[in-house]
Amino acid sequence: MNQPPACPICTSEFAYADRGQWVCPECGHEWPLDAATSASDEGDRMIKDANGNMLVDGDSVVVIKDLKVKGSSLVVKVGTKVRNIRLVEGDHDIDCKIEGIGAMKLKSEFVRKA
Repeated sequence: MNQPPACPICTSEFAYADRGQWVCPECGHEWPLDAATSASDEGDRMIKDANGNMLVDGDSVVVIKDLKVKGSSLVVKVGTKVRNIRLVEGDHDIDCKIEGIGAMKLKSEFVRKA
């Protein structure tokens, strides 16, 4: 039998499986059986750029591909430097302001860390 994971809240070793969920008897926390134990908290979510470098809030990135702005004739050109990014949930996981264009959301696969 597999060793049950430690509770992500209280790190108790006594978690047990019950109806498709892990249950911690010490703090009462429940989480899905298929959830990754190392990344169970949203704060542990890792976002990487096109080269595999970790991104964090406040980083500067450089656009590596021409990106058309939806609903506009504007284009974000290759080499555009974007400062002070903010990481968000969703498909477009970078929220930023681009000089001359304004607020935008970008996909991390189209940027590299500056």
